[in-house]
Amino acid sequence: MATDAQEACFEAGIKFGSLYHQFAGTPVSPSSARSLEAAMAESIENQPFCESVTVEIRDDRVADAIDHENGYTELTGSLMDVEMRIEREGVAVRTRMAMRDGYPLMEVVSVADD
Repeated sequence: MATDAQEACFEAGIKFGSLYHQFAGTPVSPSSARSLEAAMAESIENQPFCESVTVEIRDDRVADAIDHENGYTELTGSLMDVEMRIEREGVAVRTRMAMRDGYPLMEVVSVADD
């Protein structure tokens, strides 16, 4: 049987998988980034045990990734930073996704009893 902390970490992984694979490839521009951030966070916050989600789509990275005259690019992990707080059975898990060595790494930041 998994511990409460292990189950909370598993839930965090599910949320990251949902967020990343649901939204990867979405057209994004600097002018649409704020609404996409909100949609992503609110979507994932609907899931069980999810207490908070913060999505920051980096306008500078989006602008750099636009390589045609239509003014948008496709959302990838390299364009955003994400933080989540998951709570399950009295255990709080903080996670984040940020670029590390050219790869959007999802990681557990902390696990604590509430």
